[in-house]
Amino acid sequence: MQRDIHGILHKYWGHKAFRPLQEEIIQSVLDGRDTLALMPTGGGKSVCFQVPAMSREGICIVVTPLIALMKDQVENLKARGIEAVAIFSGMRKREVDIALDNCIYGPVKFLYLSPERLMSEMVQERIRHMGVNLFAIDEAHCISQWGYDFRPPYLLLSNLRELHPEVPFLALTATATPDVVSDIQEKLVFRDGIVLKKSFYRENLAYMVLHEENKSARMLRIIRKLGGSGIVYVRNRRETQETARFLVNEGISADFYHAGLPSEERMAKQDNWKTGHTRVIVATNAFGMGIDKADVRFVIHLEPPDSLEAYYQEAGRAGRDGKKSHAVLLYQDADLSQLTKNFEESFPSVDYIRKVYQSLGNYYQLAYGAGENLMLDFDLGEFCQRFQLEPIPVLNALKFLERDGWLAMTESVYLPSRLKIEVPPDELYRFQVENQQMDGFIKMILRAYGGAFDHYIPIREQEISRKFGLNYQGVIDRLLFLHKRQIIDYLPQTDSPQLQFLLPRVDSQHLHIDAPFINLRKKIKKNKLQAVFDYLSRDRCRSQSLLAYFDEQDSTLCGECDICLRNNRVKPTTAELKAALHKVLELEPLALQELVDQMEVGEEAERLDFIRKCLDKGLLTEREGLLHLVP
Repeated sequence: MQRDIHGILHKYWGHKAFRPLQEEIIQSVLDGRDTLALMPTGGGKSVCFQVPAMSREGICIVVTPLIALMKDQVENLKARGIEAVAIFSGMRKREVDIALDNCIYGPVKFLYLSPERLMSEMVQERIRHMGVNLFAIDEAHCISQWGYDFRPPYLLLSNLRELHPEVPFLALTATATPDVVSDIQEKLVFRDGIVLKKSFYRENLAYMVLHEENKSARMLRIIRKLGGSGIVYVRNRRETQETARFLVNEGISADFYHAGLPSEERMAKQDNWKTGHTRVIVATNAFGMGIDKADVRFVIHLEPPDSLEAYYQEAGRAGRDGKKSHAVLLYQDADLSQLTKNFEESFPSVDYIRKVYQSLGNYYQLAYGAGENLMLDFDLGEFCQRFQLEPIPVLNALKFLERDGWLAMTESVYLPSRLKIEVPPDELYRFQVENQQMDGFIKMILRAYGGAFDHYIPIREQEISRKFGLNYQGVIDRLLFLHKRQIIDYLPQTDSPQLQFLLPRVDSQHLHIDAPFINLRKKIKKNKLQAVFDYLSRDRCRSQSLLAYFDEQDSTLCGECDICLRNNRVKPTTAELKAALHKVLELEPLALQELVDQMEVGEEAERLDFIRKCLDKGLLTEREGLLHLVP
């Protein structure tokens, strides 16, 4: 039985109508057709699988590599009264077991999985017994070796087809070139070649590319001129702090964000920015996935990214409300050299990959033949320091080890502390009678956290400490005591990346590495990097350049980017420049850069040239660093 999709949209999401393309995508999967949907960032992809899944009996399985997004969507669905669970690396086997049971026998409508979890035969076998109504594959470009963000675990997704042959696949991505579009369909064994695509054109977004030696000063002027909320993307964690500090010192409300921060701190920074308490967030590319803030007026890149796919996605976080917004990319020649260096480090030799594998075995003190399916916390910084290795080549060596099936790696995962009561109620009561010193503590937990007999529940030790009037360490000691007595299973919080050995450790000389694949990836990556260099250097409408890269060849000039503005502008007259200069300086004397910024006629170079001529002719004078009109 199928329910009305418009009624579902209104009941659970409060919308009276679908956005462009959403209804076509939904109808396609309801008709049982495998469908690839290409929708720009902020286009409402999640509704395309959530609504059809809600319209039918059964469960929708959603595969995504973005754990933060996964957890966000589960919380949002629950807030709408829809049962959803997420399973990802870092969770204990028993937690996974209980969650999968609820998907088979309970009312769960959505199961979110990280692709690594599909490596488990247990997970695949349990999916076989679920009443699945749809498979949704988010970030589907990750399955393609031609894509900019290829992830080997995605290659296992075709296994889902064997578990439920009649269930349709919905693959979704915001960025895909023609090669990637074909590859996604091939790898997912599409039965129908249904590709529904929304144009990548963003009419409200003005793309600007500026070659700039003093990027900090230019960034500051842009932020002051544009107003509103924004994101500044930088290359590394150190730069997030330095740039945010620079902005704060200049009177701009700013904060920094990167994946190395504790989860609670990341969430607090993100919330402050989303609610407007922080105006500008300075971040690495770890920031932005799944963050739906509509009124972002600008996205500034202080260095060029290594692919146009990444740039389009990050820049596209501006202007989701449809209002005029700017995507500004600042670069200098040194940035291009750094990109080239990073590219070379991204493809380590086979000998180097073997060295990293050997070092991992030593790091975890694994014997040869041991370690199969072992899941461990992984501190990249500590590992590199101990073995005197550089992070970028190590990370890429790990990716190739992952691709060849030796190990799996996940992003930093925050898991709150959890507990589950391991004994039935009558046995727990008997324990309380026999251990009076624990009775009040157990009663408080039972009152505060429902459902602990049936599944793992998240807890906050600080909250328990406050409610029970016991210091933090005292709470930990009691939880560990109950855990040791097997009354509860207590899992303390973690916030670490996870590394899993999929196969027993072998001698590094017997380690098979697919060298031809590495060479192919290097060729693909080189082409993507060249596309970035072309985008920066070509004298062509920025919007047209991006659209052509995504195979939209017949787009019109945007009229808003730096190239279009330069080609369309009329050179200001001397009289116009003079009037603009007088208008500003008649109010107060200003420093040179302030004067240039406040004149509203001509380009910066033309303003500077005119001011210098006025100084040479004695029409302006400089005193104590300020420019004055000469009467």
